[in-house]
Amino acid sequence: MGWSHPDISLEDLMKLIKGFVDILILASGYQSSGSLAHWDPQNIKKAFQWGLFFENVLKRLRCSDDYQDLEKQLDAALTELKSNTFFPQGLAHLSSVTLHRAGDFVLEHLIRALPLRDTHLKAFMISTIEMDLDELRRTGNDCLDVYLNKLMLQNSSMNPDLDRIFMEDSAVLCEDVAPNMKTVGDFTKFTIQEVIKRQSAVSCINCVEAGLDILHKAITESNWKEFDHVLKHDKAPQIEEHFIEYDTWNCWKTRALSYFLDKRTIRLVSGASMIFSASEVQWAQVFEKLNISAETSDDDSRDTIEILLLGCIASRWSSLVEHFMSVSYDFLTTLKQYQEVCSLLPGRSQNLHSREGMVESKGKGILDYLTVLLRNQPHQLWKLSPALVAVAIPFWSPLFRLYLNELEDQFKGGFSTTRCCNCAQNSKVHKDCELAERIWCLYIYHVCGSYLISGTNFT
Repeated sequence: MGWSHPDISLEDLMKLIKGFVDILILASGYQSSGSLAHWDPQNIKKAFQWGLFFENVLKRLRCSDDYQDLEKQLDAALTELKSNTFFPQGLAHLSSVTLHRAGDFVLEHLIRALPLRDTHLKAFMISTIEMDLDELRRTGNDCLDVYLNKLMLQNSSMNPDLDRIFMEDSAVLCEDVAPNMKTVGDFTKFTIQEVIKRQSAVSCINCVEAGLDILHKAITESNWKEFDHVLKHDKAPQIEEHFIEYDTWNCWKTRALSYFLDKRTIRLVSGASMIFSASEVQWAQVFEKLNISAETSDDDSRDTIEILLLGCIASRWSSLVEHFMSVSYDFLTTLKQYQEVCSLLPGRSQNLHSREGMVESKGKGILDYLTVLLRNQPHQLWKLSPALVAVAIPFWSPLFRLYLNELEDQFKGGFSTTRCCNCAQNSKVHKDCELAERIWCLYIYHVCGSYLISGTNFT
């Protein structure tokens, strides 16, 4: 049976839905250029009206005798729309069910915008109040008094201990607060709920950050306890010979963990996960724009490469932290570690092809993009955390050979566009310099952590 909605054709409805998608993208806080989206009360009210329009369309749809068939047709059209390579993945759950509550859907996107700036929140509150007042005006006079009286009733019926409410789980909040809000206008009701849920989420994030700080301190203390154990149980000649090396080893381990547990890194990992959840065509377009803007800025180019590398390890972040926490001190020299890492190169490793085949297409796409990007600027890798570079680039990738060539030039004192130490020029052994740290990171992950590579997909 064909489309039979009394007010609008399916073709016209889909055109409007495409416009609605653009509004939802802006409601998430950013323009397509990456700049912050500016919302004033008037535009927020217009976005609300779009949502209410779709609610009314779907409400009329359900009044039809053939509404189930019509919803199936609509969902089929939405599925086709979402199959487009450039459709935003954050709205992949868009459906007829979503459009039945399109007004709430707009509200959710507006209140969950990141960052939630003061001006944005103020405009949001003004528009929600005006929407409820407009609704009350249709029912009688003194709409402001009626609205304020309802808010007073609402305030008296809520639990007075708001601090406790802010700390409760979001699911509990909905159960506890929602029943007491039925007398308040719908927009005000939803605004209060969403603000409380957002406050709860912020509180949870603060707790997690505090926990990470405690974990970082605990790891540092644990490293020094292990150091004390070495001093007490090893023979005196060994202690004298390896004391400096162990102290340096401990600093490298702490630096690696500090990078992975840093708040900035965690935010970047979260952002990378979101970026690379999109199709390769979509995220590649994002980075092409970043590369164009970064042509005059070396720092911007470095940041782009860091996000790409973090995209390679996003799904393995927890296991990487656990691995670097668990590694124990050994007495291998930097030269021996370097030789162990070199033994992994193509032609020397027996499991090269089997391990390369384990890479998901998404991970290979990131690696291919990085290979092209770094072909003419390998020096950018030296500006990033040695631990990140070590764990993000697999040993069978051309990037690994590129990186190892740079290390080899440094190790032997040959010419290099980026000089990280002068040990070779000064006839010193590489034991506590940046080059030794980078070799150590490669050894700790690719040799000592080989089970991570063979037992886990690359992304």
